[in-house]
Amino acid sequence: MSEKEVYKRLEGVFRDVFDDDSIRLSPSTTADDIEDWDSMEHINLIGAVEDEFGLRFKMGEVSGMKNVGEMVGIIIKRGN
Repeated sequence: MSEKEVYKRLEGVFRDVFDDDSIRLSPSTTADDIEDWDSMEHINLIGAVEDEFGLRFKMGEVSGMKNVGEMVGIIIKRGN
């Protein structure tokens, strides 16, 4: 799966979770960039991303992710 494909699918997940069709992701996107991204929505987001890509993040991965780029990196690594 290419990085471009991952971002496209992730944008769909983010738009659904946050109910905001204007969301555009970049590698540097963080919770500070999305208005409703709080700790509760983070849990919903992680679950939705895991469902979309058919994987389960490890606790250390979830707590260590600093931005969307790191999330994409994990997804690509696991997909190969």
